[in-house]
Amino acid sequence: MQIPVAAVSRKNIQYNASTVCALAQRPLIAVVKDDGYGHGAVEVARALSGIAESFAVATVYEGAELRTAGISEDVLVLTPPLNAEEVVLACGHRLTLAVTSLASLNLILRSSAGFPVRGHLAVNTGMNRFGFRPERVRHACRTAQANGVNIEGVFSHYYDPLDASALNRQRTVFQEAASEVREFFPDAVRHIAATGGVLAGGELFDAVRVGIALYGYLPSGFGGALALKPAMRLYATVAQSGTFTGGGVGYGSANKDYKKLHTLRLGYGDGIFRAGGLGVGDLCMDACVREGRADFGTKKCVLQDVSAYAERNGTIAYEALVQMGKRAVKLYEG
Repeated sequence: MQIPVAAVSRKNIQYNASTVCALAQRPLIAVVKDDGYGHGAVEVARALSGIAESFAVATVYEGAELRTAGISEDVLVLTPPLNAEEVVLACGHRLTLAVTSLASLNLILRSSAGFPVRGHLAVNTGMNRFGFRPERVRHACRTAQANGVNIEGVFSHYYDPLDASALNRQRTVFQEAASEVREFFPDAVRHIAATGGVLAGGELFDAVRVGIALYGYLPSGFGGALALKPAMRLYATVAQSGTFTGGGVGYGSANKDYKKLHTLRLGYGDGIFRAGGLGVGDLCMDACVREGRADFGTKKCVLQDVSAYAERNGTIAYEALVQMGKRAVKLYEG
């Protein structure tokens, strides 16, 4: 097969989710945005049925994909709708919209065309990406209530859970804002902690919104804090195998006395970082050379735990997983 194959373990995803739930002792909002961090959002959601109470995605279109696949749990769209089409699509698929600003709320009100609207109100407690300033929360709630928008939740995000003072400051701001939301919507579910917030021991409120831990990895600074199992292994097919004949390996690479080499049909065109250290010489767009002999047409595991691979490339597991999962054919186990 020309395209890399990603073997995804449903059992490992379930194990990771159960491990997080046991620690948090809160309902799980499982984050499956960006195609389940490269693992396949639909299959991840199916695997977590009965473990996760609800799911979170990045866009309305991702949420619609889950609904089309038969996912019935609540689905929260974490970024606000950007046009009327997205509002209508969200309402039609019974998605829960993030209400992040007066502009987004006004768009929802103009575009919902009588459909019932479900929303979670975002509060900016210091991340400064999305959310109402705390002093605007009461006005937002009053406007939503007056226009029939049901605010079912309120959320924010611990931006640096390793910093105890920042975490406590955010907790206080969020708690006050959430109390205001509950004056208007008494049953609003409060959630602020992602994986890092759970591990840091921050206030978890009513639910936890966990992403990277589901797939077997932890945020920077939390290495070893929880025993998880990576859920994806990446395989590539051997396209050539033979004896090293001298010269270099790849473009302009230095001479070295190799014995045997084999070439895998895998390169940076497949979302693999060019300096990934997966072979010898330079990784090219569609080929990777490794030392040793291998049988033509067989599949070789090239990545099983992306932690070291991501670190070598100056990035994080989140990016590495999304990139390697974009093009790979996914095969599900367990």
